[in-house]
Amino acid sequence: MNTERAHRFGRAAHLVGISGIPSAAANDVGVIVLNAGLVHRIGPFRLNVELTRRMNASGYPTLRFDLSTLGDSGASGESLSRVQQVRADVADAMTLLGAQSGCKRFVLIGLCSGAENAHRAATSESAVAGAVFLDGYAYRSTGFKLRYYLPRLINPARLVRSVARRLHKSDKSASQPSFGVVFPPREQVRDEMAGMLERGTKMYFIYSGGASNYFNGRQQFRENYGKLAAHPGVEVERLEETDHTYILAGDRALLLGKIEHWMRQHFPPQSLT
Repeated sequence: MNTERAHRFGRAAHLVGISGIPSAAANDVGVIVLNAGLVHRIGPFRLNVELTRRMNASGYPTLRFDLSTLGDSGASGESLSRVQQVRADVADAMTLLGAQSGCKRFVLIGLCSGAENAHRAATSESAVAGAVFLDGYAYRSTGFKLRYYLPRLINPARLVRSVARRLHKSDKSASQPSFGVVFPPREQVRDEMAGMLERGTKMYFIYSGGASNYFNGRQQFRENYGKLAAHPGVEVERLEETDHTYILAGDRALLLGKIEHWMRQHFPPQSLT
């Protein structure tokens, strides 16, 4: 049985979230799900609700919450940069879930800008034992361009359509990843990932078909990050047939199954060991 409770919490009691505490849980790992862009804590098409309840059913304590100034959460009134604010909010979330469930380690899960914020928090919080990045950082490589352009060269009709679309875009917009997230330099991200892996953090990168304008093959992860792609703490998946927000129920079920399997593999509920 699972018990969900609403909370107002944080340094200024400005954050709002929903915890899910399984009655039979015997795990020191909790799951915290972050906002996807400006979407309320339920997630696109209730993705975060389905995800946290799936995790609860597997024995994991969870918290889905709104970061400062998103959804039902207010401002803390502090003079902090957005990165500092996100890190402070995640620290508050870990404190709350730890107090509610007794867990001491945490897995962060985020989609799009939520993946970016999960990365930001994971770089600075030693209590973050793992992270699931949905359509997170990736960079167009030579391999990406070959996989993108070669099929269009073989099929002239596709090439014409592709050129026509690009004529309607500026060079700047065409060079940026989609969904309004501007990625930091690749070298910075690679160094931060290396630091997390050295600390023992497990990372699961899942890219949807909706991210195909900047990530179009699992091998691109190696093209971006070199030997880090082969690290045992890193797993990469591409769900080519899904869209960015997992609008279809079947796609959400596929995604949740992948995440649950990864969680059980790396953070098995102690009651099941």
